[in-house]
Amino acid sequence: MSVIGVLTAGGDCPGLNAVIRGVTARAADHDNAEVVGIKNGWEGLMEGDTVPLDRDAVRGILFRGGTILGTSRMDPYVHGDGYQSCERTIKRNGIESLVVIGGDGTLRSALRLSQEGLPVVGVPKTIDNDIAGTDVTFGFDTAVQVATDAIDRLASTAEAHNRVIVVEVMGRSKGWIATYAGIAGGADAILIPEVPYDLEAVADIIRARHRRGRRYSIVVVAEGVEQPAGAPRQKARKDAFGFDRLGGVSYQVAEILEELTGFETRVSVLGHIQRGGTPSAFDRVLATRLGVAAADYAIEGRTGVMAAVRGSQIVPVSMEEACADIRGVDPSLYETAAMFFG
Repeated sequence: MSVIGVLTAGGDCPGLNAVIRGVTARAADHDNAEVVGIKNGWEGLMEGDTVPLDRDAVRGILFRGGTILGTSRMDPYVHGDGYQSCERTIKRNGIESLVVIGGDGTLRSALRLSQEGLPVVGVPKTIDNDIAGTDVTFGFDTAVQVATDAIDRLASTAEAHNRVIVVEVMGRSKGWIATYAGIAGGADAILIPEVPYDLEAVADIIRARHRRGRRYSIVVVAEGVEQPAGAPRQKARKDAFGFDRLGGVSYQVAEILEELTGFETRVSVLGHIQRGGTPSAFDRVLATRLGVAAADYAIEGRTGVMAAVRGSQIVPVSMEEACADIRGVDPSLYETAAMFFG
């Protein structure tokens, strides 16, 4: 009997349950495979918190947000001794292959475990869409739709009150959500980590709009952009596991824009609303396909690979490739967005 472990680690993401369902259903198609769910990410693997999964256990979870297994920011190489921290749980449950659903940090830890000898298959998960080796990650489509809906609503109230509204979206180091949602929502400026910005230039755009009678503006800001030049440095914040907490740079951007333009400027930080709730149809389908492929790779005995999207196909790529870099926004896409600024 082949035993596949599956865990979700790092930040939550719409579509996680669809992957879990895909892995479990595919394993159920094989008479010699079963699935063990590991609760609360790496924490559960280190502490032995597991639950058996079968078709009945994953019925009705496709449309649910979050993850039925839970997640955490704990990491075996930051908060433990790597494979040694997980070995007891792996041996006790007879786990022969581990499907790890996570973002860049989680996949890097998974790669290290595979290098220590644990057969590992990765599934790329992040609303930030910044994992290398794959064209897209599940959760991104849902997050963009949530952000776009918010921008649409904020634009109407900005127009009613003749205000500038700065909308902060997630994007720790890359600006995929900001760029896509900004284009879809008709933003008048988009600030992302990949592109240096000048608030004087943004203020010029806003003033020009007002001169043309468009007395409101929407500025979309990725949470990971550099703080504005001359602004007081924000105090570094850490979460309970010692990782940096981002968010709030939009307040500095808004304050400076109000000073430069003289126009009332408000801030809306979308925050974790982008992570929560039911996944889009696109993300449900993509996550299901990735989960099925990951189960196939595990059953075949592959290790150190990640299920990735290439064009319309799901293919295995090396985890070294996936972890080699963080994928940024294509400059040509940002140039397209910039055509409509103002």
